Amino acid sequence: MQEAITILMADDDPEDCMLVREAWEENRLANELRFVSDGRELLDYLHRRGDYSNPEDAPRPGLILLDLNMPRMNGLEALEQIKKDSCLKAIPVVVLTSSKAETDIVRTYNLGVNSYIIKPVTFEKLVELVRTLRCYWLEIVELPPGNARSAPNGPA
Repeated sequence: MQEAITILMADDDPEDCMLVREAWEENRLANELRFVSDGRELLDYLHRRGDYSNPEDAPRPGLILLDLNMPRMNGLEALEQIKKDSCLKAIPVVVLTSSKAETDIVRTYNLGVNSYIIKPVTFEKLVELVRTLRCYWLEIVELPPGNARSAPNGPA
């Protein structure tokens, strides 16, 4: 069995983060789920700066879940920097946002996002979304070298 990848979620809404954590637990995922609250903190984490300078406090994520509407640095700005950085651009990024704006969808794909998902409005749909993410990103997709993948965890 391969080592489980770390999932890093960038979202400034504590309730959304709590709901994703609960959906994660509902699906019995062994993958570590970490949170940052905006684009600047995301980049500090990825570059191991400030509070994240210790590699043990900031394991390289195998997948980033990215909200677009965040303070200080929004998700679009963070995505642009991630995809321009030769050390980071191979990390898959899935936008998970409430924005249905066509301009946001087009711009994120133009910047190199791997998927664009609109946040579900019910917890049941969120649990289903997490189950689908697990199946696709942790069981089906071949991730770039350096991004370990986990074996299936619990029933689908």
